[in-house]
Amino acid sequence: MLSTDSSGSRFTPLVVVELASDTKEEAIAWLLSRIRDTQQNGGAELLVEQLGPGVVAEEKENPNMFLVGASWQRLLSGAEDVGLFKECSDGSMRGFTCVNKHSFKDFKGDGDDFLSMAECQYIIKHELDTLRAKDETHVPGYSQAKLYPGKSIIRRLLSKGILIQVFPLHDKEELKRLSFSWYEKVKLSLQPLDDIRHYYGEGQALYFGFLEYFTFALVPMALIGLPYYLFDWEDYDKYVVFAVFNLIWCTVILELWKRCSASLAYNWGTLSRKKAFEEPRPGFHGVLGFNPVTGREEPLYPNAKRLLRIYLVSLPFVLVCLYVSLYVMMIYFQMEGWALNVHDEDPTFWTGILCFIPSIIYAVVIEVMNLIYRYAAELLTEWENHRLESSYQNHLVLKVLVFNFINCFASLFYIAFVMQDMVLLRQSLATLLITSQILNQFMEAFLPYWLQRRRNKKMMRKVQKKRTMQGVELPLEEQVRLEADMSTYLGTFDDYLELFLLFGYVTLFSCVYPLAALLVVLNNITEVYSDAFKMCRVFKRPFSDPAANIGVWQLAFEAMSVIAVVTNCALIGMSPHVKAYFPDSETQLILWTVAIEHGLLAFKFILTFLIPDVPKHIQIKLARLEFESLEAFKKKKMLEALELSKSEQ
Repeated sequence: MLSTDSSGSRFTPLVVVELASDTKEEAIAWLLSRIRDTQQNGGAELLVEQLGPGVVAEEKENPNMFLVGASWQRLLSGAEDVGLFKECSDGSMRGFTCVNKHSFKDFKGDGDDFLSMAECQYIIKHELDTLRAKDETHVPGYSQAKLYPGKSIIRRLLSKGILIQVFPLHDKEELKRLSFSWYEKVKLSLQPLDDIRHYYGEGQALYFGFLEYFTFALVPMALIGLPYYLFDWEDYDKYVVFAVFNLIWCTVILELWKRCSASLAYNWGTLSRKKAFEEPRPGFHGVLGFNPVTGREEPLYPNAKRLLRIYLVSLPFVLVCLYVSLYVMMIYFQMEGWALNVHDEDPTFWTGILCFIPSIIYAVVIEVMNLIYRYAAELLTEWENHRLESSYQNHLVLKVLVFNFINCFASLFYIAFVMQDMVLLRQSLATLLITSQILNQFMEAFLPYWLQRRRNKKMMRKVQKKRTMQGVELPLEEQVRLEADMSTYLGTFDDYLELFLLFGYVTLFSCVYPLAALLVVLNNITEVYSDAFKMCRVFKRPFSDPAANIGVWQLAFEAMSVIAVVTNCALIGMSPHVKAYFPDSETQLILWTVAIEHGLLAFKFILTFLIPDVPKHIQIKLARLEFESLEAFKKKKMLEALELSKSEQ
């Protein structure tokens, strides 16, 4: 569908900008003029049109919704500005430049199909984000919304509530094709990662790539663990070999993922892409000062003050939350003891069922506490006032990971090393794992699907008041308003966190419950379909995230694998059969256990060094690209020097 700008230019709407319904006219006119203005005048040089009323105009409809697009020439120059890497005719990946555009593989004619819709939307978002105030002191009509030269206009409007949201539009035809190849048909094949990357960007594609890789990597552990469980070998001493295999295998799969990730990132052009300079977060505040790096005025906040907030408020808060988590755990053990006593006094079918009830209740409580803590951690990290988004995310991830690890696994550690009850450990691990998987599937798939169906039915009923929609495509106005009401996708944080916890259930106590890997494989298969469904049908389309790897989560998974070595070695050392080899000296047993644990850790780190993070052929291509860039830079300097000498003569 094409829209028309005020200048008469026809364009494809790519991004929607929604302002508050009571936004003042002078503010709207000023923002639109800045978006349309040329780059030489400090504008974004984009095309923008106000969205018309819906099929059935209602009083509560927000009139301040605008469609944003751009000419192809503007998008191509924007691709150069953001440092987009594309495949050249010789097969190498290079940064796109308008001067050398015809040397790129898929550039034909005017380059109409050269950029994907996700790339175009990312470029428009970048241009909007870099729209800066010139000599304005405040947003017109809003004296409290202060501006200063160099301040990001979009970030100021967001922080003041004048701008509600900016989101990219779905392409209905492309989305239909992607949905069919991705989740609408059950198939025994890999996910269409290139299509996912083309539509959603590299960050999303890497998550689904990791989910698929993680699932396949757990298959050997599941196949080996299944006979252990089926033959009901209660004596977990026989699991020693299985546990050692799991620990080594986890190291291998994490190292091989780095290589797989590097290959994907290189093919998608993000591995060698320079990271954009980070601007301050929209919520960052402080005293106006001078940034020596950018040469612009921006808020400054003392780092010492931030550290005081972290150590005197955030850290004590996290410790209190951990104490509450452990207190709830002790209540669970009291409930467990009561249920076991009831069963021992009158062992019937129903009292046998009763033994599982405390674990199920505790698993539900764990999920509820995780949700409440996540909300509190976000508020606390926001209050710490981090300047950069990356710093904010790192502090949030650390808070959430520490609490979730203790909250989910503390009871298992207590049963294993304090109570030393392996039967109860196996039962608790199975109950926690299965209950958390069921709850996650309900919260992540069924609930959002039901809510979205209600929204869709409401919209369709409204549209059908005016026309019959059987076989008729939803009008653009209604499609935009429908997407505006969809839930906002909050990123891959929760998805990676879920995989991290599942990885913990598989590895930490693998010698006690070998069926865990099989349960996680089955969960991940349904996770692929539920996550794909959510992305295509439940959430707004997210902006592309040009990621080169899974970031801090790689470190989190590696840390979990190290902890798994310690826990499994300790469990094996507690085995009665192992203790039988050291009847006279418990100290010797401890020393041998620690020595084996250190040996396994050493082997893990040796494997880490032996397996290169980036495949050799990609290393060569990256080195060649760097060499050619240096040569081109030298040539440019020589030409400049030659021209300078000629002008002096």
